[in-house]
Amino acid sequence: MDVVSDAISTVRIGRSSSNRVRVSGSWCARFAPYDGAGFHVVLSGGCRLFGADGTALTLAAGDAVLLPRGAGHVLADAEADPSRAQHAVPFEEFTGELPKAQPGGPGEAELLCGKYRLDHSRAHPLLAELPDVVHLPNRVGHHPELRSAIDLLGRELNGHRPGSGIAVPSLLDLLLVYMVRARLAEDSTGAWPAALADPVTAAAVRALHADPAAPWTNDRLAAEVGVSRATLARRFTTLIGRPPMAYLTWWRLALAAARLRDTPDPLAAIARRVGYGTPYALSHAFLREFGTTPGRYRSR
Repeated sequence: MDVVSDAISTVRIGRSSSNRVRVSGSWCARFAPYDGAGFHVVLSGGCRLFGADGTALTLAAGDAVLLPRGAGHVLADAEADPSRAQHAVPFEEFTGELPKAQPGGPGEAELLCGKYRLDHSRAHPLLAELPDVVHLPNRVGHHPELRSAIDLLGRELNGHRPGSGIAVPSLLDLLLVYMVRARLAEDSTGAWPAALADPVTAAAVRALHADPAAPWTNDRLAAEVGVSRATLARRFTTLIGRPPMAYLTWWRLALAAARLRDTPDPLAAIARRVGYGTPYALSHAFLREFGTTPGRYRSR
């Protein structure tokens, strides 16, 4: 397993949803805050995005935007200014007007707007450190996988093609991975891009994710990575922000939380799967870390 896959899989709680819209002329739609992640892909034309913090982005064909925490925002035509964002129509009402847009009209844009259902309560720090708005502009030679996914989505959405009911949700899943991957590749300041670029820390994290239930110790992990215990502790703690065994404890409990949420597995089976010898040991650690018992967490 790799860290990006694990980080996404532990917070996914359902299938994505999306709307393909075509607009022209003067338009302005408000997207309310959402307990998940929002995304937009500009299939053709252009538009502007206004964030809740006053951020204004101009989006062109091929651009993608990810809102990892579902922040509220406004989309408008490419000529809109911030004052018009104050009078935006809620997207749920606005969609009823979209079929009236005339193809080839001034300011025409075609967009894919959607949401991912995510559980932010136990988000991996790799996702937690993403900014509220991730803009991935369409630049020649940058992120070819993301560009390919956007092109494929555009083609699948162009009419009722056989198998699109399976292809589109799968491509949307790929889109999320590629957007996160592209952001990590461009981020020169975040802790996790630096950690994954460091061979020692990255190897240690991969080992812990590959087999979280193993009886890891600092000595065993250092031997697995091929460095001294002191070197591992220093580099891991500096880049990740916590020592290796503290990170392992948190990750085991995050995995337990995901299984409590997504499966009917008994607590004893979950405890064994994430590296705890007894349900009592898991319950004690879970309460200490998250402030609630596994049973209360599952029922909630």
